[in-house]
Amino acid sequence: MTGKDLFLDKSDPASWRALNGLALKVAEAAEAAGLPRSLIELVNVRISQLNGCAFCLDLHVRLARQAGASEQQVAVLPAWRETTVFSPTERAALIIGEAATELPDHARLQAELAAAREELTDEQFSALRWAAVTMNAFNRVSILSGHPVRQRPAAGKDTTQTAAADAS
Repeated sequence: MTGKDLFLDKSDPASWRALNGLALKVAEAAEAAGLPRSLIELVNVRISQLNGCAFCLDLHVRLARQAGASEQQVAVLPAWRETTVFSPTERAALIIGEAATELPDHARLQAELAAAREELTDEQFSALRWAAVTMNAFNRVSILSGHPVRQRPAAGKDTTQTAAADAS
């Protein structure tokens, strides 16, 4: 990043508010469809992994854990297809997230979405596709803006001692 780079969210606040408004509507649809927040956050993490969005990974890993996703689920997410730690609904949601992010050839896309569709209600299927579209948009805003990941102290680390050591 250089001093001349612009954060998209800062350079056009109205568009940023519109994207956040979409995210709120998608969250409402997911909740109305009975999808737990932990599932949506796992999808957000997986999409951010595929897109390489460090800022969104930092944020959504924390949100996934706060929403109840297990440490194990977050740890094995890049290899989720090789595990049994995800429910059929979570697996269907991850298929949708990956398909919306990778946009494979038409035949593969249709086959993957059909497999996911078998596990979900119409409302869940729709909400998850919108959630994937929205997360991909947020990833792109963060990547294009170069949103930084700020270091946080390690869990359980006494920051007073660190600050004192840094001062000396």
